[in-house]
Amino acid sequence: MSRAVLIGILLEMRVLLSEPEVEELYRELLTYFGLVGALDECQALEYAWKDPYNRREIEGFIKEWLRRRRRREEAIAGVV
Repeated sequence: MSRAVLIGILLEMRVLLSEPEVEELYRELLTYFGLVGALDECQALEYAWKDPYNRREIEGFIKEWLRRRRRREEAIAGVV
């Protein structure tokens, strides 16, 4: 269920990722925002998304995560 919240967030942001990418982003997002191990991670992420300040922070984190991932892929492609 908790991935469903992240998938909803990504859809709102018009970001499409593969399942492994969603899983990686989910783990990193929860770790960054200190939500790992929360009693209900899904609900914690959903509440954070509803708060305007946290929403901007989550969007910024996801955008930066996508930039880092793109740079990593470009570096790998440049090596081949």
